[in-house]
Amino acid sequence: MPVTVVVGGQFGSEGKGKVSHWFTREEKAAAAIRVGGTNSGHTVVDPTGKRRVFRQLPTGAILDGVSCVLPAGAYIDPDTLLSEVAMIDLPKERLFIDPLATLIGDREREEERKSRLKQEIGSTLSGTGAAVARRISRDGSARLARDDDRLAPFLQHTVPYLRQLLDQRRRIVIEGTQGYGLSLLHSSDYPRATSRDTTAAAFVAEAGLSPLDVDQVILVLRAFPIRVAGNSGHLPEEIDWSTLARESGYASLTERTSVTNAVRRVARFDPGVVVAAIQANQPTAIVLNHVDYFDATCAHEQKITRIAMRHIRGIERRIGRAFDYLGVGPDHLVACSIGAPSKCLSLAV
Repeated sequence: MPVTVVVGGQFGSEGKGKVSHWFTREEKAAAAIRVGGTNSGHTVVDPTGKRRVFRQLPTGAILDGVSCVLPAGAYIDPDTLLSEVAMIDLPKERLFIDPLATLIGDREREEERKSRLKQEIGSTLSGTGAAVARRISRDGSARLARDDDRLAPFLQHTVPYLRQLLDQRRRIVIEGTQGYGLSLLHSSDYPRATSRDTTAAAFVAEAGLSPLDVDQVILVLRAFPIRVAGNSGHLPEEIDWSTLARESGYASLTERTSVTNAVRRVARFDPGVVVAAIQANQPTAIVLNHVDYFDATCAHEQKITRIAMRHIRGIERRIGRAFDYLGVGPDHLVACSIGAPSKCLSLAV
């Protein structure tokens, strides 16, 4: 069946939003699914050049005619969701929320603020983890989407709707969140992990679909992986942003998290977590984003330079896989014929 799953292969912020948007558009998807909660923000550049950050909606929301689905495996902050709906003026008929999705509210955020999660694991304190804990406690304390009247116009059991689309052979894109290195189950750095599993298989389960529906798994990586600020876990070969700016040729370079606006930690590429992510997810295609951090010319001229290609080929040897797409800026991917960089094509997101 035509289901594409977009998954992160490091510690989040690999550029899944841009990649999900691109595949949703290029594959002419009928629906885009966003799983997870508000503890991750996905960025996409809209047709006017404006950066949009979504914490609830899939980035395909800015594409005309694409249905946006929040399945039972989604964790929803109604205030955040409704503000995003208003931000892009999303028509009611294009948003489908499963009544069994879990809600995040002030109670969950306050629980996390009173905990030591920020100090101990670098949590964003979005309330997602507390909402997950309530859901699995089965003590009746979890609130579901059906319990908030503001969401009533969008409620519909999403599995039958998605199955109808698949029966029509229409493409669905599942936009996964965070990265394999943050998986609650598979992170070697546990407990410095997120509150859910972050594999493609887990995202499919959260969407209410079958593994047999999936024909594409897109693994997204960064040339220089990041982790959120604070005591968020091990980051091999960590460097600072001034070093990276100097080496890449950028006048200045800094990234902040889209949720907490804190300066991200950054490091040189390390194959360890990526090899594990490949083994667990078995991707049909791999994207390497932030190639311009090897050479700023890549972003300025929207092409892959010899300097960047030398680094790219070195990474491919270390992970045992060639890249299928390269990201050279916030609004471009490059599709490459394996072994033939001269045949790379610039593809605007």
